[in-house]
Amino acid sequence: MPEHALISEIEIITDGGRRRHWSAAEKLRIVEETLDERTRISVVARRNGVAPNLLYRWRRVMLEGGSVAVTEDDDVTSNKVVRQMEDRIRELERQLGRKTR
Repeated sequence: MPEHALISEIEIITDGGRRRHWSAAEKLRIVEETLDERTRISVVARRNGVAPNLLYRWRRVMLEGGSVAVTEDDDVTSNKVVRQMEDRIRELERQLGRKTR
């Protein structure tokens, strides 16, 4: 047999093409498992059938925005950013009021 052999068959295993949807309660339970500093996130992910990068994301979102953010899987905006946007809106409304008079 030659030193460099080519593989002639490739087997591709798929999961049916559907993504699993996690409930907020499941996400919170799994993320809570990672809060113990002795527990590795990759172990928790494997045990629960979650991709580690997804679990890291859930954890970051939950730590930044609490359980509400995890429920909707939305991006989290900090309070500081919200205040800055509100200040900007007030300033724009003030300028608009001046122009319409």
